[in-house]
Amino acid sequence: MATARSDAPETREFQAETRQLLDLMVHSVYSNKDSFLRELVSNSSDALDKLRLESLRDKDLDVDTDNLRITLTPGSDGDVRTLVVADNGIGMSREEVVDLIGTLAKSGTADLRRKLVEAKDAASSEALIGQFGIGFYSTFMVADKVVLVTRKAGESTGTRWESTGDGTYTLETVDDAPQGTSVTLTLKPADDEDHLHDYADPAQLRALVKRYSDFISWPIQLPGTPGEDQAVEWETLNSGKALWARPRDEVSDDEYAEFYRHVAHAWDAPLEVISVKAEGTFEYEALLFLPTQPPLDMFAPQGRGGIHLYVKRVFIMDDADLLPEYLRFVSGVVDAADLSLNVSREILQQDRQIRAIRRRLTKKVIATVGDLRAGRPDDYRTFWTAFGRVFKEGLVNDPDNREAILKASVFASTNADADDATGGLTTLADYLGRMKPGQEAIYYMTGESQQQIRNSPHLEAFTAKGVEVLTLADPVDEVWVDAVGEFDGHRFVSIAKGSVDLDAVGSDEDKAAAAEELAKQSAEYADLLSWLGEVLGEDITEARLSSRLTDSAACLVGDEFSMSPQLEKLYRASGQPVPHVKRALELNPAHPLVGALRSAVADEKARADLVPTAELLYGLALLAEGGDLKDPAGFAKTLADALGAQLGG
Repeated sequence: MATARSDAPETREFQAETRQLLDLMVHSVYSNKDSFLRELVSNSSDALDKLRLESLRDKDLDVDTDNLRITLTPGSDGDVRTLVVADNGIGMSREEVVDLIGTLAKSGTADLRRKLVEAKDAASSEALIGQFGIGFYSTFMVADKVVLVTRKAGESTGTRWESTGDGTYTLETVDDAPQGTSVTLTLKPADDEDHLHDYADPAQLRALVKRYSDFISWPIQLPGTPGEDQAVEWETLNSGKALWARPRDEVSDDEYAEFYRHVAHAWDAPLEVISVKAEGTFEYEALLFLPTQPPLDMFAPQGRGGIHLYVKRVFIMDDADLLPEYLRFVSGVVDAADLSLNVSREILQQDRQIRAIRRRLTKKVIATVGDLRAGRPDDYRTFWTAFGRVFKEGLVNDPDNREAILKASVFASTNADADDATGGLTTLADYLGRMKPGQEAIYYMTGESQQQIRNSPHLEAFTAKGVEVLTLADPVDEVWVDAVGEFDGHRFVSIAKGSVDLDAVGSDEDKAAAAEELAKQSAEYADLLSWLGEVLGEDITEARLSSRLTDSAACLVGDEFSMSPQLEKLYRASGQPVPHVKRALELNPAHPLVGALRSAVADEKARADLVPTAELLYGLALLAEGGDLKDPAGFAKTLADALGAQLGG
């Protein structure tokens, strides 16, 4: 037992959100309370990995690396039952204890509390708890009091942390704390109805370690009965076999699932297991996992990768850059045979072997996603819903694998017959198979949401002619279509930019008739188009007749290489100034408003009074594409005045 100094213990309060979260843990209705042990053992395993690595890198570090292990020591004193989970790993400083234990580092705690309360079943609760990374706090599901004693390797004093989960914790300095960390749980009474088992029972501990932590590489030991010489014989509970080194057919799905939860610090089950073994010039083994649910920090600016790097079974680092950023949701282990144990992150970035491993693993993951799409549509739908918009980042950032990523991806479409197995989405190959005679381009439209795109005036003529359009509503879609340019010889063409020649789709007779009709109408509407170009000159490049409208009066169309309204918004949201982008105003000559305006403009004396109508026409087109009005109040007044004049007249 560590001895405290004479200094009075310091009492601190948990952060408000952490305090409320602890209250949920203390009064938890979560059924799988056994998993607290997995969390503590996983933390201890990480601490031992880090100690061994530090001792290899810093030969002057004063640490004891003999008999590194994790111990589980149950105890009882009358009705009081305890469990001590201890390791002789890297330990923590006082500041680290406060940062890692006294506060909840992950954001979104308030949202977690709300979702936990709303969760209807144990599986939902488990997924939420794991998603928010609160493993240590799960101890309060099984313990009335938790005491943590730790000393960081190389430091002379340790820290004692204690809490009953009531909103406060105490801290004090201890002089003779052993290297590493011990967590002492004063256990709640066993209650089978509440799924609260007897965690001071050695048989229960053996079963839990075998189920959750058998693959941990460090010995997990339980004390036996002292012999005649009072020496304690320690029983090792886990096999310690590296799963990535075992043949696939010798490992059960449950073992893979528990290993995934260990390396990913997650609570869901893996969607797919990817095993790689390379022999020859570069020898390495890899065991990767596609998760079922996205990690909470997947879109964090500094979101970490989830690949643990080992060299000959020796842990090196837990966030090795072995997959590109667009595959940051993948977790797992890579064990290389020929790297130095002292390899640094900087060396990794330049190492030829690492680059080769990275290339092969990237191709393997993309191929696995493609196999899911082809053979397991339900699992693929789960993957795409969770990770599709991240996966598509590779279309921008990884030109070497762009074609493979495109083939493994699916996209929303206006086609009602898109493959229902992937949730109404379509592959590009299937899109090409449905193209109309004479159609050369892959048509698409981007926007803030599927609803906004599908209600856009730009789609009207395409819908009328049965021409399929990809409806792309993820932010990354704004970028990759320009970066990719084409697929299988067919250009990507935005239906909101340039002059879309739908008349090219159809028979030669239809094309000739449409061209003749457009030329005739352009001559008839020349005065109106010229006048609108002058009146709205600050906002539009020109006014012209449209071949893409059937129901709406007008729409705005950018130049072929101009920035879309959605991309403008993305840049502005990121704090980048964007100049005002003018677009062409296209008019539907068959719309009554446009026809009436043409007739009214013929009277030159009336044109001054028609300027508000022209501004309304532009504003309505801007709103229809999801744009922002420069002067919403002015637009509202002009509209109200126009309505009032109509009703009053």
